[in-house]
Amino acid sequence: MVVFDLGGVLIGWDPARAFLPAFSGDKEATRSFLNDVDFESWNMEQDRGRSWIEAERHFRENHPQYAHIIGQYHDNFDISITGAIAGTVSILERLHAANVPLYAITNWAADTFETTRKNYPFMDLFRDIVVSGEEHQVKPDPEIYQVLLQRNDLKAEDCVFIDDNQHNVDGARRVGMHAIHFTSPEALESALESLLHIQLSAGNSVG
Repeated sequence: MVVFDLGGVLIGWDPARAFLPAFSGDKEATRSFLNDVDFESWNMEQDRGRSWIEAERHFRENHPQYAHIIGQYHDNFDISITGAIAGTVSILERLHAANVPLYAITNWAADTFETTRKNYPFMDLFRDIVVSGEEHQVKPDPEIYQVLLQRNDLKAEDCVFIDDNQHNVDGARRVGMHAIHFTSPEALESALESLLHIQLSAGNSVG
C-alpha cells in the first residue's frame, strides 16, 4: 500500500498567490505579511476543522491592521493552487496500473478540499482519502494516521507513506509505517522501486 500526501507532492500550493492582489503584486511584501501573521499556524487550524468564520474572526482580533486582507485567502483559494505536479501524478498512475493499493492523507480544510478535488481526476485512483478538516485531526499527530489504518483495515507495516514535510514523515514512522520524504518525483520513483520491488521507470512489472 502506498499512502500519498497531496499538497506539495501531487498538487502545487502557494498561499502567497491568494494575497498578491492585496499587495499590488509585490511578492516580497506578501511573504513578509505571511511571516508577520504566522500564516502557517493560523491555516493549520482550518486544516484541523476550524470554520472560516471563526478563523477570520480570530485573525482580525489578533491582526487588526490586516483585517481588510485576510478574507482574500478563502475568496482566492483557487489561485493558491498551482496545478498538478506532473511527475508525481505519473508515478501515481503507474502504481495504479501495477495494482498497488493507493490511499492519501492530507492536511486540508474540508470545504476547499472538495472544491479542489473536482479539478483533479487522478484523485479517483485513491481507495480512500483522509482529510484532516473532516476528521479534526492533523499530521503529524498519530490519530490521523490511525484513521486511515482503522477505516481501511490496514497494517502500518504494510504501508509506505509519502510527504514533503519531514515532521509528517516522522509521524508516520512513529505509528509503524515506512515513509519517504518527498523532494522530487525522480527521487520518489527510485525510493518506491527499492521499497516495493516494483519497476516504475520501464513498464509496470512487479518484482
